[in-house]
Amino acid sequence: MRPQDIVILLKIIARHGLASQNKYLANELFISQSEISDSLNRSAMAGLVDNETKKKVYKKSLLEFIEHGLHYVFPAIPGGMVNGIYTAHSHPYMQQQFSSDLNYVWPEAQGNVRGLSIEPLYKEQVKAARLDETLYKMLALIDVIRVGRVREWVIAVEELKKIITNES
Repeated sequence: MRPQDIVILLKIIARHGLASQNKYLANELFISQSEISDSLNRSAMAGLVDNETKKKVYKKSLLEFIEHGLHYVFPAIPGGMVNGIYTAHSHPYMQQQFSSDLNYVWPEAQGNVRGLSIEPLYKEQVKAARLDETLYKMLALIDVIRVGRVREWVIAVEELKKIITNES
């Protein structure tokens, strides 16, 4: 698995079951079509999408990986202070749940807030998040799992479960 594989699966879920063509995913995620195809093949091998169409995400398996493995495989260590856009605990949803003295951001030159930098899962993630609020929220919740403590994980995982299983 590569970090962008998680983003691709979350984008398919954000489309609420609509057919996801590789061309659409590539355009919306700023990833080449060949990398989308390679990613879906890796996800099929990992048991996270069906082997035939590679468009049906196995949501329970993905949630299990996110909850129990993501922070080991794709950890994040906050870096220095940079301009960027909110992520992790600083995302508006998490700000409603917890107060924090520190902002966490994905680095972006045009970002309107300063905070500790969290490396996105892939280079163009900020562009993709700006196009899709649901994807943005899911990726920020993923970052809570990557950098947060257990009490914060619980809230992030529960909200991800609601979004991924369409119970929100």
